[in-house]
Amino acid sequence: MFIDEATITVESGGGGDGCMCFRREKYVPRGGPNGGDGGDGGDVIFRADGNLNTLLDFRYRPRIAAKRGAHGKGKDMTGPRGADALVRVPRGTLVRAEDGALLADLVDEGQEFVLLKGGRGGRGNSRFVTSTNQAPRRADPGEPGQQAVVRLELRLMADVGLVGFPNAGKSTLLSRLSAAHPKIADYPFTTLEPQLGIVGWAEYESFVLADLPGLLEGAHQGKGLGLRFLRHIERTRILLFAIDCTSATPAQDLETLRSELGHFDAGLLDKPYAIAFTTADLLGPEATDFADPLPGLAPPRFLVSGVSGYGLRELVVWLGTAVKDHRQLELAAPMEDFGGAG
Repeated sequence: MFIDEATITVESGGGGDGCMCFRREKYVPRGGPNGGDGGDGGDVIFRADGNLNTLLDFRYRPRIAAKRGAHGKGKDMTGPRGADALVRVPRGTLVRAEDGALLADLVDEGQEFVLLKGGRGGRGNSRFVTSTNQAPRRADPGEPGQQAVVRLELRLMADVGLVGFPNAGKSTLLSRLSAAHPKIADYPFTTLEPQLGIVGWAEYESFVLADLPGLLEGAHQGKGLGLRFLRHIERTRILLFAIDCTSATPAQDLETLRSELGHFDAGLLDKPYAIAFTTADLLGPEATDFADPLPGLAPPRFLVSGVSGYGLRELVVWLGTAVKDHRQLELAAPMEDFGGAG
């Protein structure tokens, strides 16, 4: 089950109490105070984990708490620190406050964000010794932990986003290009949740393809599945528009799809994209005579069939090459910025 939103309550650990104790040993008169400090409470830490791709775990784990620090002991022994609460989330997870304010955007593998610090442990009575107070009978309690309600919002980390109307053949295409197994049927329906697949296009080369639920005209206004899955497109490097090759209005279909993306986020229109005319198997022997219905557009266009495999190799190689070039540009950008700063 794909879950991309969750609301959880997190709590850091409270600090342990300081100890009030006096040294009592045979033949050691006036041993003095030796109460140790309490241990600090555990922190609440969020960490991006590339092995996860859903927030499903938090549906069954709505409350997460770090451990409390142990109390101090005699002989100046400090209590152990409480264990941190390490919250593992998929890459691309946004951590928001209860009011919606953005707290962290966990994109990189292993990236961490400390949301709540644990309470500080209390001081033992050995800390309060002065020249005028040789036997203090005072110890501090540990500070309480903090509590917060946070909203987690997942935005998929995929190289290529497959966008199109319902029944445009996207799921069939994904199942043919990768080992993913989305629901496919011979009756009209739309994918209800994003599907991810890893596509190998060359030796030791691959990219992640995301089949995003079918858009409808007016999705940016909440029609159909509305805005729920549009946000997943923001993370993709390249967009692949799937348009049924038997459509009577392919140009209008493309314009509608791009219009919906633009209304949601104008920046999506700046992403590089390609067009896949799907369901070529419906053309039969006439597939080779298919005329490009969008000859005036610059982006590359491919006639493909997820059923017969027609044209898939050319599409995959182009996508893989484009993704590889995009990744290299992303790696080079920080180096260029560093060089320019010098």
